[in-house]
Amino acid sequence: MDTPSEISSFLSARRARLTPEQAGVPLYSGNRRVPGLRREEVAQLAGVSADYYARLERGKTSGASREVLEAIARALQLNDDERDHLMNLVTITQRRSPAKRTQKRWTVRPDVQRVLDSIQVPALVQNERLDRLAFNHVARALHSLPPDGSGDHYNYALWLFLDPAAKRFHRDYDAAKENVVALLHTATARDPYDQELIAIVGTLSTQSPEFRAMWASHEVFRYRTGMKLLTHPDVGDLEFGYESFELSADPGLTMLVFTVEPSSRTAEAVRLLASWHAHTEPSRASTPGIVE
Repeated sequence: MDTPSEISSFLSARRARLTPEQAGVPLYSGNRRVPGLRREEVAQLAGVSADYYARLERGKTSGASREVLEAIARALQLNDDERDHLMNLVTITQRRSPAKRTQKRWTVRPDVQRVLDSIQVPALVQNERLDRLAFNHVARALHSLPPDGSGDHYNYALWLFLDPAAKRFHRDYDAAKENVVALLHTATARDPYDQELIAIVGTLSTQSPEFRAMWASHEVFRYRTGMKLLTHPDVGDLEFGYESFELSADPGLTMLVFTVEPSSRTAEAVRLLASWHAHTEPSRASTPGIVE
């Protein structure tokens, strides 16, 4: 990934998003040529010179202190995820030498799989580039994966954008796509030298015009908690909450646990799916997989 270009695109996108009214900048007569803030307005809000901010927005971060970056984050009204994203990008550009471009080999320890298997609601483990690596039996049933675990490994981002089954599975399809693009942006700031991540973004940019347009917005996001609205071909519409847990002993891995309202229709449907999955062949729905 070209990190200076990422910084430039990110800052200019955040600046264009913020109106003078939102930033408390006085409006004067005459037409504005940009919908958001001007560079000099951001500079004034952050307490730096216009030339200095313009250099930063070109990705020239040499010598930029954390205090200055914090001031720019406040001026642009960045949320916590966006602020962390900016800090990660700048940290990478300020390294004296680039990190070694090693291929990460993601594995799920047997003890983590045992934790998954002890959970009675859908639960799975994935890495930062959204490779899904392990499921419990309830999550396999929900995602129409083979009960023996042979379909557990696939990239969720590729499946979501390139497999027609994803649109049938997600009632919140647009929100799911927005979240995935934002998660991948966050991952690129954490490790811009991850060759498999670069390949995933490249494949999606080439094969999905929608992804390409969404990527240009430079939204960022981290899993914490939220809702998922899904449709299973056998039991119909389902509604889940979810909670995410970073695995402290396995940096880069996150456990995603779906929550179910007790005595709800979804709770009964999940119980049925889990019981069927324990005794039958995989569902007739297509199995998610990495699209070449």
